[in-house]
Amino acid sequence: MSTLPKYPGVRARGNSIILDFTYRGERCRESIRVKPTKTTLKEISRKRETILYQIDMGTFEYSAHFPDSSKALRFSKNKGALITIEEALKGWLKRAEKRCQHSTIRDYNSAIYHHLIPAFGSLTLDEITTSHVYDWMNSQTISNKRISNVLGPLRQTVQDAYYDNIIQENPLNRLRNLSPKFKEVNPFSLDETHQILNQLHGQEANLIRFAFWSGLRTSELIGLRWQDVDLSNKKVHVRVAVVRGKEKTPKTSSGIRTLELTVEALEALNEQIKYTSNYIHVFHDPSTDDRWKGDHIIRKRVWTPALAKAKIKYRKPYSTRHTYASIQLSQGKNPLWVAQQMGHKDWGMIIKTYGRWIKDNS
Repeated sequence: MSTLPKYPGVRARGNSIILDFTYRGERCRESIRVKPTKTTLKEISRKRETILYQIDMGTFEYSAHFPDSSKALRFSKNKGALITIEEALKGWLKRAEKRCQHSTIRDYNSAIYHHLIPAFGSLTLDEITTSHVYDWMNSQTISNKRISNVLGPLRQTVQDAYYDNIIQENPLNRLRNLSPKFKEVNPFSLDETHQILNQLHGQEANLIRFAFWSGLRTSELIGLRWQDVDLSNKKVHVRVAVVRGKEKTPKTSSGIRTLELTVEALEALNEQIKYTSNYIHVFHDPSTDDRWKGDHIIRKRVWTPALAKAKIKYRKPYSTRHTYASIQLSQGKNPLWVAQQMGHKDWGMIIKTYGRWIKDNS
């Protein structure tokens, strides 16, 4: 039985060979999965000599010799070359799950897995450039706003890599978002509003009537609780929204607000009392006698049929919000007051979106 030769810093262990050396004051042991023989031990010894020489000359790159080692990233001089965009995005998403709401994470998942990973996943962090992103942007048929939202996780991922010294600069800092295309709103007239409401009865009529005369988002309507309704003072406190079946607080501090009720909105709530006053939520799905599960059900079963019966051209349920704003402004209400009622942080959006309905009181 032949005895295997011995070399400094090289030893056999089972079906592998352990290579032992010191780098940056730290002892490093790397397992190389080859069967120990006279030939392989000699080759690994020569590899160790090359490593020691490169360390002495200051040219040693850990990842070049041991790309799968746990030490490769830590000791690498170019960490960005070792991490793909896919790996970085997945890591960023995992961290985001601890601080973001469920609906936000779903949006991030959609952006990352349907857009970003297919487009950029195979690139490493040090390879991605603004040109890559601009080429992708130019190939898209989705809206400019959607493009900006999709790129959000990528921007934050690359920025985190820069802050963590994984890359030396952030190329996406030079990236400009596309300007969102302004869409002219098309609110319902008072006559159209009455025609739509005439097609509805009971709780469904109360829901849509309140939507028209409160300006609440559909998610806020679904989440409205009786504990947040102050009928005596004609006010509603908007504290909760329901997005994709889950309750959440509004995204911004301005979204948490107190709404002054119009006469029509107050009447809708007074009518609704007889249906749900003993429940938590104000508006219920009559078919389940429970809170509406989502806006898609309201759109499909209540909203779309009502417009069809009224023979009115289809517009999204969000148009009830546009209708509220246009009516209030046409009646001479202060744009800042309208902005506060609708949960905008300032009146800039009101001026831009509803400027033609603002009454000139001069």
